[in-house]
Amino acid sequence: MIVRLGFVAMSLQLENASPSKTMTFKNFSKLDDREAGIRKLERIAEENLRSTLRILKLCKASGIQMYRFSSKLIPLATHEELADWNPFVALAPAFLEVGEYAKQNNIRVSFHPDHFCVFSTPRPEVLANSERDLMNHVLMLEAMGLDEATKCNIHIGGAYGDKAVAGERFIRQFSALSPRLKHRVTLENDDKTFNARETLAVAEQAGVPMVLDIHHHAVNSGDIEDDELYHGLWPRIERTWAKERERLGYASASQLPPKIHASSPKSLSDPRGHADFVEAGPLVQFLRQAARSCEYLDCMLEAKSKDEALIKLIEDLKQLEAAEEGIKVLDGGRVEIAPVH
Repeated sequence: MIVRLGFVAMSLQLENASPSKTMTFKNFSKLDDREAGIRKLERIAEENLRSTLRILKLCKASGIQMYRFSSKLIPLATHEELADWNPFVALAPAFLEVGEYAKQNNIRVSFHPDHFCVFSTPRPEVLANSERDLMNHVLMLEAMGLDEATKCNIHIGGAYGDKAVAGERFIRQFSALSPRLKHRVTLENDDKTFNARETLAVAEQAGVPMVLDIHHHAVNSGDIEDDELYHGLWPRIERTWAKERERLGYASASQLPPKIHASSPKSLSDPRGHADFVEAGPLVQFLRQAARSCEYLDCMLEAKSKDEALIKLIEDLKQLEAAEEGIKVLDGGRVEIAPVH
């Protein structure tokens, strides 16, 4: 199985390359000239996009083919006081350049809207804000010229006192969205509420692919044993991706592989927090199981040390390769994993 590894938003190898520079609304509102303030917001966003392009070029040079965009590319993009502002006219060339570079260099990119994007909510105003936030992410992908294979990953959301009802409400409210939004979404199990089995059931009913977070599963496994995860749930998760490839007209699994998230616990006292680096052992254990049925897999590392965590993981995997552990490091961002026997 060929596994591509990626990282999130920031590069610790590059100086002055934050893709998340911002301005608070408090500071914006202090400006005497509103139009001048909007131009400043657009300049900050353009700088974020230039930094994003620098990071993608680093990915290319390092052999990394996965990257998650910062959701904060456009400061105050969804603020209700700026609802009349359309930043995409001024930013069109910069967005397009980022998207073209990702496509030309086969870098799988994505977004992960924050925890305020909640479609299980019983509150209409929160639902409206969630839809606005998701639309902002979709508009950014469209401005980059990226098709529906490029996704926004979200969680189901809160249980609000009744997890079953909340799951049903998610399906109902998510299903009411336009195809423009629905076709951009993947659904991930979380670390407190909806476990892998519950998330998969919702993803299947909603008709979207599921992203398995193996760290979240470790801290919120419910009563799911390894046998069910590997032999029951994982094949079904793979099918959610196969259905999406079929919808998009893709003939090969390499065009849109299943995707997982990997991270390591920060500490014994904070098992849900993310550590600086990713421990190779638990990840390799899962990958060997997945390799029994999967030819291609993409793995996003959610580590505090960003791209440096990916570099260290590759070095750790090289040690396992030298020990003849069924691993072959192909380059700076890809490994080949032999299935477990």
